[in-house]
Amino acid sequence: MADSVICCLGALALELTPGTRAGREALPAEAAGRLAALVARDLGDIAPGAAALDLGLVAALFDPVELLRPGYPLHGELERLVARAPGAAGGRVIGFGTGAEGLPGPLRPNPDYAGGPLRLLPFLLRGPADALAPVAERLEQTLLDTGMAGAETALAAQDGFAAKIEHARLMTLDDLAAMTALQYEHAGLAPLWPLLETALFTPEREVWLDAPPEPLLRLAGGEARMALLDIDAWSEGGFAPTGLDAAALGRSYEHFQRRQRQLAAVLEAHGIPVTFDHCPAGRDPREILRA
Repeated sequence: MADSVICCLGALALELTPGTRAGREALPAEAAGRLAALVARDLGDIAPGAAALDLGLVAALFDPVELLRPGYPLHGELERLVARAPGAAGGRVIGFGTGAEGLPGPLRPNPDYAGGPLRLLPFLLRGPADALAPVAERLEQTLLDTGMAGAETALAAQDGFAAKIEHARLMTLDDLAAMTALQYEHAGLAPLWPLLETALFTPEREVWLDAPPEPLLRLAGGEARMALLDIDAWSEGGFAPTGLDAAALGRSYEHFQRRQRQLAAVLEAHGIPVTFDHCPAGRDPREILRA
């Protein structure tokens, strides 16, 4: 019986100099192939068995939210294209860049997320499980601490994307998730991370954000439901601060509404749809979100 084919998912992460943007968002096909070969060489230096595996890389700049989505659809499309590419499997290096019609639709970065300080080029290694598993384990163990891209790789990315790059490193998607969790903590979004983590790694589970004064959220079946509270329901549900006069209470409620919109926007950027369920005063909003 043929061994099962699996993938190790990762990204070349380019940290741009603060206040700068890349001059271009994607490379032409020939340059994409050269950059993919350099990434393959770097990975082979870290985990020698990587040279016997197929490598596919999208030579375009993405935001972390475009990679960290349930089911990893961007990497899924990349795997589909690598599997269909001509040539005998095992050691192929394939860089996907722009042609006459640009990148294939599913591999195009969303311009709404362009301009961030961390830009990512998705890659994957693909091959038989017995060959890929030890390579994936090695990369998970080492890339986060020692995964700086080679100097030639960093220079090729800098020249190709017309960007000022401070750091270029290779990471697995688990590394990217860990980095994103830390960034969200620093940005005041730590309460939301357990929902995102569940959606990414254990989507069959149900999880709640139930920590007033934070908005009330339930994630189940790949979708989030948020309690939409009017000011009376918000006040009686334990979400409102105590001891405020009417004006201060109104300002606090407006802040709560902004927080709802912020959390919903982050979830939707990660590909998780959000439904707002109206929860009137006098009813437990948790019962409504469970319905």
